[in-house]
Amino acid sequence: MLADRIRAMGAPHWIGLYAAILAAWAVLWAMAAASAPGGLADIYGAAFWEALCAPAADAAGLGRLWAMWALMGAAMMAPTALPAFATYEDLGHAAPTRFWALAGGYLAVWAGFAAFAALAQTGLWQVGLLDPLGASTSAALTGVLLALAGLYQFSPLKEACLSRCRAPLTFFMAHWNDGPWRMGLRLGAVCLGCCWALMALAFVGGTMNLGFMALGMMLMALEKLPMGRVLTRPLGALLLAAAALVAAGVI
Repeated sequence: MLADRIRAMGAPHWIGLYAAILAAWAVLWAMAAASAPGGLADIYGAAFWEALCAPAADAAGLGRLWAMWALMGAAMMAPTALPAFATYEDLGHAAPTRFWALAGGYLAVWAGFAAFAALAQTGLWQVGLLDPLGASTSAALTGVLLALAGLYQFSPLKEACLSRCRAPLTFFMAHWNDGPWRMGLRLGAVCLGCCWALMALAFVGGTMNLGFMALGMMLMALEKLPMGRVLTRPLGALLLAAAALVAAGVI
């Protein structure tokens, strides 16, 4: 029953997950506020926030970028997996330790993606294709990223990954013997297969653009629902149209 499910999602481990998601959003908001006149940059000093948010080629700079992308992964992707987490708990009446093992495996995949994204952001910034806040300074890069994301919306791999995300019960029954950690890794890999191209669009709008993050989270969450079938291809067409307009110099 829906009422039972809602009550169950008020258990301490669920509250902890919600708190972690909200904390990730709060830290991202603080980082994004660095560039706002009269905001946190004026309170703590612009140099502090520029050092925190801007890419750099050294290990410390890569570490900061990794942390930022990892926070984006937690803030944007964990909410899209809530139906899967709830299904897992319903199946096994999972103890909190097993629940956290599943969630940990899922987030570990996005932590790995964060490392790749941090390296990509640093490299693109060094060759002048991104500004310090991670937004594209090149119409060519913008067009390529939009076209790539648009084409991927029509790909068999995207459809295969989405079909698993939309049927978490079937997914868990197929892999139940793997245990929660490995199932979390599998779930994260499937989710990455669904969403990596849309996440890469952060390089179009800027990695510190909270509007992009909120819109991206909403679209990716809707795509993973059964009704999301009506969204995937139209979104792909819209992205391809935007890529064509960029190529034509209209936008």
